[in-house]
Amino acid sequence: MVTVVGAGVFGAWTAWHLHQAGMRVKLVDAYGAGNSRASSGGESRVFRMGYGAREHFTRWSVRSLPLWRELCSLSGEEIFLPCGAMWLHPEGDLFARQSVEALTAHGVEHEALAPGELSSRFPQMRCGASHAIYEPHAGALMARRAVQVLVRWLVAHGVVFEQRQIRSDEPIDGPVVYACGPWLPRLFPELLGNRIVPTRQEVLFFGVPAGSGDFGAERMPCWVDVGSQYYGIPDLESRGFKIALDKRGPVIDPDSESRTVSTEVVEKVREYLAERFPALASAPLVETRVCQYENTSNGDYLLDRHPERENVWLAGGGSGHGFKHGPMVGKYMAGLILGTMPVDARYSLQTKLDCGVGTVASSL
Repeated sequence: MVTVVGAGVFGAWTAWHLHQAGMRVKLVDAYGAGNSRASSGGESRVFRMGYGAREHFTRWSVRSLPLWRELCSLSGEEIFLPCGAMWLHPEGDLFARQSVEALTAHGVEHEALAPGELSSRFPQMRCGASHAIYEPHAGALMARRAVQVLVRWLVAHGVVFEQRQIRSDEPIDGPVVYACGPWLPRLFPELLGNRIVPTRQEVLFFGVPAGSGDFGAERMPCWVDVGSQYYGIPDLESRGFKIALDKRGPVIDPDSESRTVSTEVVEKVREYLAERFPALASAPLVETRVCQYENTSNGDYLLDRHPERENVWLAGGGSGHGFKHGPMVGKYMAGLILGTMPVDARYSLQTKLDCGVGTVASSL
């Protein structure tokens, strides 16, 4: 039996692929799948394929989407909403040019929108001189729902689930995968204490104007503003217009951290809304969340065997953008364990520097 510790998106998809390969699997989580402390909790995540020069992530997005769609079909649940995704960028931006090259190479449908066309297509945004790359087949994943649906499917098809806490030194027979999100460096402090750093990230939801559909998924895509590093998701299921800043916050304790957002962040977000989405300048704040990133020095995930424990595997370092790639992370981890997947050095432990020394990469 393979034991997978952590029923978030990395752990659950690893369990899926191991189960599909005919392995007996046990999935364990201290707080439950998609819980409010987990990085896989929360309402939604952006699914996009543009990654600049990081073509390997474009490739994994392309390969992950059919598996998300398969889960939608198997479960009958609306997990992926194809509302599109859009990158706002200044003219001549290198990241944009590199993204277009990767999208083209992988056959991903996309459009380059100049300021005039951008303003005409999305009048609810004050676009100014911004250009955009628009991916019409990208969209949003319903995060908590997706993880819980996946775990329920696994349990219904023979995977054992236990809600209990496991120590890293607990003796476990057979292969064990630790996919514990922000708890991973705490479980292996000497090995990962400075190589994966959980940070506090504040997310806000604003109420949309009464009677208006301008900020719903039918008229508004997911979006990222490269210059300001703000990103957002349209009003899904009437929960509100989601917006957050993709800058690293302070280090967080996932067990005890207060999940109340700061007044300072609310004020800064309101300033941005007034500039970019003027109809939301005075919108009521209807919901907030504090989640976390697990940052590595280069933004690549840690998917590797423990260097001193032959039966132990480590999966983490989602760095704020890993949710969408859960299906491919799971496939890669299962392949490593089964010996059917070639090793990709970029996901090795050796490439993860001390985050106090190396530069923590942005998830954008």
